[in-house]
Amino acid sequence: MNRRLFWKLCGPLALGTLALVWVISFLGAETEQQMSFIAERHQQTLRQWGATAERLHAAGDEAALADWLEALQAREETWAAVVRSDIRPLAGSELSAQFREGFRLGRHVEWKIHLYFADNPIMDLTFADGRTHFLITLPQRMRPGGHLPEVKLVLKVALPLAVLMLLSVVIYRHLMHPLRQLELATRAFSEGNLGVRVRALLGNRNDELTALAATFDRMAERTGELILTQRRLIADLSHELRTPLTRIDMALSCVEEGIETQHFLPRIRRECRLMRALVEDTLTLAWLENEKPSLDQDSLDLTDLLDSVIDDARYEYPDHRLDAELPAQAAIHGSSQRALAQAVENVIRNACHYTPAGGRVRVALSAEAHGYRLTVEDQGPGVPDDQLERIFQPFYRTAQARDDKPDGHGLGLALARRQLEAVGGWVRAENRPAGGLRMTLWFPATRSVAEA
Repeated sequence: MNRRLFWKLCGPLALGTLALVWVISFLGAETEQQMSFIAERHQQTLRQWGATAERLHAAGDEAALADWLEALQAREETWAAVVRSDIRPLAGSELSAQFREGFRLGRHVEWKIHLYFADNPIMDLTFADGRTHFLITLPQRMRPGGHLPEVKLVLKVALPLAVLMLLSVVIYRHLMHPLRQLELATRAFSEGNLGVRVRALLGNRNDELTALAATFDRMAERTGELILTQRRLIADLSHELRTPLTRIDMALSCVEEGIETQHFLPRIRRECRLMRALVEDTLTLAWLENEKPSLDQDSLDLTDLLDSVIDDARYEYPDHRLDAELPAQAAIHGSSQRALAQAVENVIRNACHYTPAGGRVRVALSAEAHGYRLTVEDQGPGVPDDQLERIFQPFYRTAQARDDKPDGHGLGLALARRQLEAVGGWVRAENRPAGGLRMTLWFPATRSVAEA
């Protein structure tokens, strides 16, 4: 995943922070620049004062000019004066035209004002002669930048706070959408909706949160399968136990009524044995399906194991012909002798049972590149093609099986498949062209081969 979520969050945050800093700096500088100039109406006022002073000075009425300056200073609470700038060059130097035109005793009304200086600047309005100047300290009411602190507060506090809050909302929604879907799915699953899934609801998104959703979906699927399997096992087990329990109940009723009970005791013992075997097989099956154990503690010789199982089958079915084609040795490492023995025994017993008396059961073991293939062929009635996979389901029996073996429970092949899968092998069934069923079992030679 390469930390997709980290980069998806880091990229916008880093770029957004850089953009925010640039915007704040740009807006701050631009705003300060615009606020550093005297307002146009105040510039007009200053020019009018300069024109008035020049008019009074040109009229030669010094008293009127003095009275006007005094009144202006009192009204604006500032300093004002009319002065001459007679600049005399020394040592034979000369004043350039550029200097004469640009020389001022104060600031021009159109120049930028330094907002950070505590004192107000002196403004210079030069008369037409170029040597006389009307000077006035800029009145406080005309000083620009009066709202600069508020603007700075907005730019440096309010704007970043608003942007960060907006970014937080976007990130929160980006993170919370899949988490909310996961929460709703978890709640629905806990309420019994075993089919709920999350990954499909997140669309094309691909990051750590979608990986979490996919993990939840796998967990939900696995847990749902376990719950459904347990329900089926309980339902099937209760159904299978009902018949032997009914028989035992009938036998006990006969005993209570004083009917001859001698022939009932073997029947009760037989039913108890069947129920015990049924419960043990069901518990083993549930353990294999729920825990998915990896049985890899034993090393064994598969030939010796098959010899033992075949000898037991010959003893149990003396009227059958069991042909064995086994190599001298077939070593297996990282497996389970008990699981393999039970699986092989179930398959061979099943073949012997459905093969009629005098029939032939062929057991052949051959070595392959990474394991061993065991073939068990019988001369029974076979299985309908559409049921070749269903015979490996717990408690499933074909109609032929129910008629020929009413005491069976349909757990043998289901157990065999799950035991083989637990050691890394597999089992398949197919009908033979000449009649009968062929069971093919594969065993890995080592556990590493099974995992590969």
